[in-house]
Amino acid sequence: MPSTPNDPHGFKRRGVLFVLSSPSGAGKSTIARMLLAADPELAMSVSATTRPMRPGEVDGKDYHFVDLEEFRRMAAEDEFLEWAHVFNNRYGTPRAQVEEMLAAGKDVLFDIDWQGAQQLFQIAGGDVVRVFIFPPSMEELRQRLERRATDAQEVIDARMARATNEVSHWDGYDYVLVNDDVERCFEGVRTILAAERLKRSRQTGLIGFIRKLTR
Repeated sequence: MPSTPNDPHGFKRRGVLFVLSSPSGAGKSTIARMLLAADPELAMSVSATTRPMRPGEVDGKDYHFVDLEEFRRMAAEDEFLEWAHVFNNRYGTPRAQVEEMLAAGKDVLFDIDWQGAQQLFQIAGGDVVRVFIFPPSMEELRQRLERRATDAQEVIDARMARATNEVSHWDGYDYVLVNDDVERCFEGVRTILAAERLKRSRQTGLIGFIRKLTR
């Protein structure tokens, strides 16, 4: 696992599985992109999905696009760490990809919903850090979705209905932030990640250092 950033002692530590969740339009994808650009020790978990590819998306970068039959096979053979139904499509986190990133010394960033966060926590427990991002208000959230001009009104209405449900699960997260200013929210997320990397429980190399110190 990677050593703690800026740690001159190079303590080994367990990797962080860092989850960002929010209602669609609240800004988690923007925050995730900013975090990845700022932190070379962080890698993005790319989900598999049955939804159609949108213009500009790249298979293997934005998502692994698979058909329903392949998704069902992967689920049946326990190839996902977590998976869920979202808007009549299925999304899942490939297990092998995450294990490879952790083995390479990376922390892993997840852009998943509350169902996925719950499943991941059940599997990986203390290595999972869950952050929920609120919009400033539901009115602002609707305006953001409408400004995108990518969805029909009925799709926006469905996203708003789902948002109410997602917000109700805020208490299943370790941290909550309000994205009323994207830079401030980004700094909050970055601070959380830095603090979690420094937790004593993750410093697997600390015991050896203490033993040398107290000889």
